Amino acid sequence: MSLIPSIFGGRRSNVYDPFSLDVWDPFEGFPFSSSLANAPSSARETSAFANTRIDWKETPEAHVFKADLPGIKKEEVKVEIEEGGVLQISGERSKEQEEKNDKWHRIERSSGKFMRRFRLPENAKVEEVKANMENGVLTVTVPKMEVKKPEIKAIDISG
Repeated sequence: MSLIPSIFGGRRSNVYDPFSLDVWDPFEGFPFSSSLANAPSSARETSAFANTRIDWKETPEAHVFKADLPGIKKEEVKVEIEEGGVLQISGERSKEQEEKNDKWHRIERSSGKFMRRFRLPENAKVEEVKANMENGVLTVTVPKMEVKKPEIKAIDISG
């Protein structure tokens, strides 16, 4: 039993090997299988690109969303605020045109549509949202409402 997984060979099926690359799928072969291998190519493309990674951080002044969208022009991205304070970031990456003489060895970059939605907190100023795209990184800034500090009034103690 090997302690190092084989990354240069095929799959292994040793149940007792903690580094085995086989994963048992109890729904394998069912029509509603969770495996993407059985899905149509359009579903694989969409799901691969639907997982666009977006960071959301909160600063004292704003909520800041950053999405890596390499190779996408700002005209291909939509940033919208839906009713109820939902931020929606969507777009589409087109497939590269194939020439008849081209011979593809590997296709790993995903293409297709993507959409991510985030429910904004109540302190978000949805009327003042700003978006900026630079070097393939989309930055959406949602300012926060200022929290009024409660006014404290000192009371004199008589006696």
